[in-house]
Amino acid sequence: MYKYIVIEGCIGAGKTTLSEMLAEDLNAELVLERFADNSFLPKFYKDPLHYAFPVEMTFLTDRYQQLKQLLSQRDMFKDLVISDYFIDKCIIFSKNNLQPDEYNLYTKVYDIISTYLPKPDLLIYLYNNADRLLRNIAKRGRSYEQEITADYLNNIQDSYMTYLKQHPNLPILIVEARDLDFVQNPADYQKIKDLLNQQYPVGITRVTF
Repeated sequence: MYKYIVIEGCIGAGKTTLSEMLAEDLNAELVLERFADNSFLPKFYKDPLHYAFPVEMTFLTDRYQQLKQLLSQRDMFKDLVISDYFIDKCIIFSKNNLQPDEYNLYTKVYDIISTYLPKPDLLIYLYNNADRLLRNIAKRGRSYEQEITADYLNNIQDSYMTYLKQHPNLPILIVEARDLDFVQNPADYQKIKDLLNQQYPVGITRVTF
């Protein structure tokens, strides 16, 4: 039914873990964001004003290269692609992190390269409150993330919600995930997996379990 599914969410929402679980179950080709390759990221969390532009440009170019390679080298034995990021997150994060003149330059580059990339058939957004996100961030233990604040997470999540409402050009499922534990609870995981058996209209559909 679906050929290209994206799992999105704020920092610490569990999008990578869920993408890995679904890809294994569904024999899908898995595309994971290569955040570890961005050498500017630890510097950004220490000095965001100085390093925001290089960190965002690095993410943009790497995501573009990864998705472009995916299109040219599709696994012929797999009909489904599951990714743990949406290319439009580049715009969401950059608007939150960059100065206005930097953002204007950034969007010009983004507009050029994004036209060559496909949009997903379905976007699932895992919605969590800041407290849950902070607990997840602390649990995974990346040292450079430990200074992230609830205010920053709320700003990012608000930016996601605003962007998705303003660009409802694909089916978007916003899943209230604050009370779900799809890692430890198989029933919670099955609830999310079952969502893939349905077709959704273009625009936002909210799901609460």
